[in-house]
Amino acid sequence: MSPQPEYVPVRAVDEVRPVERLPAPKGWKPDRPGDLRSPDRPTGPGLGTPGPDQGYALRLARQFHGKLRLGDAEHEEDAIAGCLGVALRRASLFDRAPVIHDLELAFSVWGFLGDTPSDLVEFRQPLFQGAAHHYWDKRVIADAVSEETLRLTPAQARERLADWRSLLVM
Repeated sequence: MSPQPEYVPVRAVDEVRPVERLPAPKGWKPDRPGDLRSPDRPTGPGLGTPGPDQGYALRLARQFHGKLRLGDAEHEEDAIAGCLGVALRRASLFDRAPVIHDLELAFSVWGFLGDTPSDLVEFRQPLFQGAAHHYWDKRVIADAVSEETLRLTPAQARERLADWRSLLVM
């Protein structure tokens, strides 16, 4: 039945169309290989640490250009790329977007922001070499910092830098 009288002309495009009824959806189970089977976030080597607005860390990292203390064979882009993962792990640990203190802690732990023990510089040089170009190198750097260290303030990390091995998991 049409909503208007039959004697009123109606164009074909203005005709009322019948409603298509969709069937009720079938049940769903997480049985595909990529489906998560628990509400907890998966953890492990190479899985990373998801968090909100992680790209903002790249903007924050610009504030450290020219301020990092690098060894003879080190490059600023490798230091920034390696420390970004540490900063993002810290931000996601607190379920928030990255802030400047996350980057400051990451650079402090690896000794890029002040007086650094020479053995830490020797240790970090091969680790950070080419990190700007190699994903798995960045993951190794990020995973090397302990969760206890990530919970420190940047000032606390700098205070403990003399015993830098206690800040890492290696």
